[in-house]
Amino acid sequence: MTYIVILILVALSALFSGLTLGLLSLNVTDLERKAKLGNKDAEKILKVRKKGNFLLCTLLLGNVAVNSTLSIFLGTIASGVIAGFIATTLIVILGEIIPQATCSRHALAIGSKTTWLVQIFLFVGYPICYPLSLLLDKILGEELPTVWHKKELAEIIKYHEDSEKSEVNADEERIMLGALSFSDKSVCDIITPKPVVFALEVNTALTPNVLSEIKKHGFTRVPIYEKTIDNIVGVLYTKDLIGSQDEKIIAEKYKKFNIFKVNEYMKLDVLMNQMIAKRNHLAFVYDEFASLIGIVTLEDVIEEVLGREIVDETDTIISMRDEARKIANE
Repeated sequence: MTYIVILILVALSALFSGLTLGLLSLNVTDLERKAKLGNKDAEKILKVRKKGNFLLCTLLLGNVAVNSTLSIFLGTIASGVIAGFIATTLIVILGEIIPQATCSRHALAIGSKTTWLVQIFLFVGYPICYPLSLLLDKILGEELPTVWHKKELAEIIKYHEDSEKSEVNADEERIMLGALSFSDKSVCDIITPKPVVFALEVNTALTPNVLSEIKKHGFTRVPIYEKTIDNIVGVLYTKDLIGSQDEKIIAEKYKKFNIFKVNEYMKLDVLMNQMIAKRNHLAFVYDEFASLIGIVTLEDVIEEVLGREIVDETDTIISMRDEARKIANE
């Protein structure tokens, strides 16, 4: 009978030890996410894992009680030194190392199958463990949910993309990383500076040379200024030049509207929301002295999220900003 009790105590020691490490190593936030995605194991464990310090106190006190009782029973079948050696060996190897190594790797599977036992332990230990858990909550505070910073999320995404078992491909990784850093970037990070902005004076005649220059740059919208480039008065849509045969001046072709002006320190997420709200694809960046610094297009903003240039089947130029700089240096 004594040997049966010892075997039961060793099994309980292993159970308490393994569950302590296994269950408490499971993150509540991760369990909630998995439960929402339909993981039944996570759903079962979440009910007991949410109890935090109450669960911790119950499992630890249960483990201590079982190990102490085990030492007493071993003392009845062997002398002091031998009993101590046997107790230490059984507790360390069978009651600690093996169960903890197993539960740390299979915490979700094992935990879900033993939640009913944990519920019994919580009920039995309630009179002692629950008051202790309240004291711990008061001193240490309740367990906080896990919230990852952007850099941590970025590393998680990179890790998943690099893993052979991941469902995240390179394109998805690039877009997610671009979205994470999007709100940290400002207009100045993507601006096409004034020296390389292709713009035309309002009284410029649409001669073959001018039309050729417009075609060479490949833009769909050309800023129009009056006297000085700092004084933008509108935008010329190149589609409006289709079929144009006579040499009219730009003043008869360009669109007048409220110029969308921004500063270089505006965050890209704010800029994108404003451009969408105003239905404007082109923003003019001005400094505090009302001098034009450069321009930003909605396409430039979207490219920051995608992490690549947007090019359609009619484009012969990949990067318009690089091309503008090249032309300006010629």
